[in-house]
Order: sequence, then C-alpha cells, then structure tokens
Amino acid sequence: MKTIADLKSIKERMISQLSLRDDDKGTRVVVGMATCGIAAGARPVLNAATEEVARLGLKDVMVTQTGCIGICQYEPVVEVFQGGEKTTYIRMTADKVKRVIDEHIAQNKPVVEYTFGFEAK
Repeated sequence: MKTIADLKSIKERMISQLSLRDDDKGTRVVVGMATCGIAAGARPVLNAATEEVARLGLKDVMVTQTGCIGICQYEPVVEVFQGGEKTTYIRMTADKVKRVIDEHIAQNKPVVEYTFGFEAK
C-alpha cells in the first residue's frame, strides 16, 4: 500500500467481502478446518475450492474456513450457503469440491450424491 487510492481499493474490497456474510447475498463456501477436518484432508479441499472459484472467475463467491462443524465421521465437510439455504457436502476431496463449484455454484445444480442427506439414507 503506497497511496490513498490503494487504501481505498482495499477498503472497498473488504466491504464487499463483509457484505457476503449475509446469507441472502452471494455465496459462501465454508470448509471445516478443525483438527478432524485437517486430518481427513480438508486443506487440499479448501485449496481446490479457492482455485476453482478463481479459475471460473466467479463473482460474489467467498471461500472460507471454520472450526468444527460437528459431524467428524463425515469429514472433510463443505457447507454451501446460497440464497438463504445451506447444503452440506460430506467426505469431500479436491476433485469432488471442484465438481461442486462447477455445478452447484456456477450452474445452480447441487451435486446431490455428495450431500449429507443423500449419504444418510
């Protein structure tokens, strides 16, 4: 940061990211990164999700991490918050999360066979 313009640019970018915390605006992809998630392979999932969002040039999509989601036996877990709804994906891999980003986020077609509800049946 060297100028006031740089500072203003950073401020605008941060404000737009903060506004995505409202579930009705944009999309949030949250990867469980507690000890259980990391041990199960969540770090490559988080990296793949971030890279896929960037590769596709998706706007209003934020990839974040969280602590324990509470379903450790299904780790790595990814939750997608979109339009006030939450979809929970379980036993994720880097390849699976790329498909979720491509289909669920970019095309609005959830990948049902990776979801918690589908697995539990």
